[in-house]
Amino acid sequence: KQFIIDVLHPGRPNVSKGELKEKLAVTYDVKEQSGIFLFGFRTQFGGGKSTGFGLIYDDLKAAKQFEPKYRLIRNGLDKKVEKSRKMKKERRNRARAIRGKKKNSSSKK
Repeated sequence: KQFIIDVLHPGRPNVSKGELKEKLAVTYDVKEQSGIFLFGFRTQFGGGKSTGFGLIYDDLKAAKQFEPKYRLIRNGLDKKVEKSRKMKKERRNRARAIRGKKKNSSSKK
């Protein structure tokens, strides 16, 4: 299921996604809360109302197949791979050097 969710919260700055997940799990009879993805919330000017987007997956397999990696990491379904900035740059530069050459010639370098 996918939906746009409007949350009324007068007197509060905003509502936590965890709190919203609990309410949605009860409302839509969802077994696993990790299959609920909430994102893109914007608080209306003046406060009191927020609008966001939500997805509910039937099972975790479907969620892992269709959700982007960063949202899986946010929901705790995947681990973030820690790479240093230097490591990323070195890898990119090695790939640039190899691009457009035959496979065996790149190994002679």
